[in-house]
Amino acid sequence: MIPPEPQPHQPPPPAPPNHVVTTIENLPAEGSGGGSLSASSRAGVRQRIRKVLNREMLISVALGQVLSLLICGISLTSKYLSEDFHANTPVFQSFLNYILLFLVYTTTLAVRQGEENLLAILRRRWWKYMILGLIDLEANYLVVKAYQYTTLTSIQLLDCFVIPVVILLSWFFLLIRYKAVHFIGIVVCILGMGCMAGADVLVGRHQGAGENKLVGDLLVLGGATLYGISNVWEEYIIRTLSRVEFLGMIGLFGAFFSGIQLAIMEHKELLKVPWDWQIGLLYVGFSACMFGLYSFMPVVIKKTSATSVNLSLLTADLYSLFCGLFLFHYKFSGLYLLSFFTILLGLVLYSSTSTYIAQDPRVYKQFRNPSGPVVDLPATAQVEPSVTYTSLGQETEDEPHVRVA
Repeated sequence: MIPPEPQPHQPPPPAPPNHVVTTIENLPAEGSGGGSLSASSRAGVRQRIRKVLNREMLISVALGQVLSLLICGISLTSKYLSEDFHANTPVFQSFLNYILLFLVYTTTLAVRQGEENLLAILRRRWWKYMILGLIDLEANYLVVKAYQYTTLTSIQLLDCFVIPVVILLSWFFLLIRYKAVHFIGIVVCILGMGCMAGADVLVGRHQGAGENKLVGDLLVLGGATLYGISNVWEEYIIRTLSRVEFLGMIGLFGAFFSGIQLAIMEHKELLKVPWDWQIGLLYVGFSACMFGLYSFMPVVIKKTSATSVNLSLLTADLYSLFCGLFLFHYKFSGLYLLSFFTILLGLVLYSSTSTYIAQDPRVYKQFRNPSGPVVDLPATAQVEPSVTYTSLGQETEDEPHVRVA
């Protein structure tokens, strides 16, 4: 029997332009023969892309400031608990947040069917989420513990170490590539933090105990490193899997390990807390802000990136300071305003252009849409050198998942 003659491989029709997968610089130049657009059409396309990029820039900056305000709420409630009511219970406070995540997201996974069910996820990836839960818990604990040993200024400056950690991990593991303007924006943000630390010194703001500064500084660096690992891992999960899976697994393992740590290290402190309605209200406020931060951060990271989020969070200390001017009668300095606007300028610079993935753009689409249908493309197809990272259009469920031959 003669086998049927193989049909020539036909490339799939081009997908509708729901995502901007090129930058203005990659548009075909006039007279290059790379496209059939007229000069006026190319100018119109460039103008529309600029409008979309400007809108995305403003949205990313605004979303980051929402996260900073949530951290401000966390800082204020923690300050009231520790200084006014002498309730030093950082592990218990984390435990309350993990319990809320467990009740909302882990139970959601438990009632799902198929491969997204809690047991199915645990069978495939339980040990990875166990490590991630430990990293997330200890990152919170180390930074809070550092306040007992080093100064506030040191914590503010050394906590910026999370930014180079996130950049390096994103570069090597997520294959994200940055442009010169991104590094300029990062430097400007860090200069703004240095300005704020200098203002703290000039006005004599409470600097912390500073009993063993080296130990405290090492705790901050360790916590910042763990935060960076957790944030990049979070970005990978929410882009390739789902936000609910990440939060559900963090709630499960975070509650488990923080419960053990609470029973071993903090049960005596918890018994010393003078419980009344005010303390209860502060714990509720702290838990609500922390739960909101954990729930909203994956949304912002998916729309921007882990690096952009960590740059945005640099303004959280300034929001806490501005509230402290009225609540705790902090001294004011014009350097605080200079610091705030310097950090915002750095954020605008960083968000003014998109990062990109150092891969074939078809692999990028596979990264963005892991559950879509697979379309084989010929290996001889022309490969673009880069692709923008930020989605600038509406996502569709039927966008093809592409595999390189």
